[in-house]
Amino acid sequence: MSIGEVLAHLHAEFPDITISKIRYLEGEGLVEPERTAAGYRKFTHEDVERLRYVLAVQRDHYLPLRVIREHLDAMDRGLDPPELPGGAPRVPRLVGDSSATGPERFGHAPELRLSRADLVAALESFGLLSPVPGTDRYDAEAVTITRAAVELARFGIEPRHLRPFRNAAEREASLVDQVVAPLRHQRGPEAAGRADEAGREVAALCLRLHAALVKTALDRSGH
Repeated sequence: MSIGEVLAHLHAEFPDITISKIRYLEGEGLVEPERTAAGYRKFTHEDVERLRYVLAVQRDHYLPLRVIREHLDAMDRGLDPPELPGGAPRVPRLVGDSSATGPERFGHAPELRLSRADLVAALESFGLLSPVPGTDRYDAEAVTITRAAVELARFGIEPRHLRPFRNAAEREASLVDQVVAPLRHQRGPEAAGRADEAGREVAALCLRLHAALVKTALDRSGH
């Protein structure tokens, strides 16, 4: 396939993909298409699947390219990449007595019961959930947010208690934007790729720091 055909092939799944982004990933050594005698790129189906993997772990796990490259190298050697990418943001696990499960680990929290419509409405009212702009549909992150809210409700944590998470997320996103903004204004075909990579690295570090701070606070409070 030509680079334009690759773009068309991936665009539905990754709407932000551009020819410049594909060229940037090639320049970083993550994909190596063949070249015709005239110098045109020719991508195989294996190249496209390789790009799909790179774009998916960037989008879903905020992995920096150096870690993705290690995963690809492992796959090239016939090994499986880690199930949860090393160094990627993970949901912090509470430390304590693992023999207790459910609300018993935190005392007897009252059970919160909401209908599906009530839960979505509550999450939207507190700014935790919103449909894709211009549509009435929700993206994959909305599913993650809703599932987390359902699980937290088992401990008596209501949507109104989750506003601090939204506020913290907005502050962290603003910090990432401050770092990335100057890179986005640079000229050159690789500027967008550099900005995206820097944004993912800073976001991953922010999430790692946040998880560590939460764990430290829980340790100090005896949980």
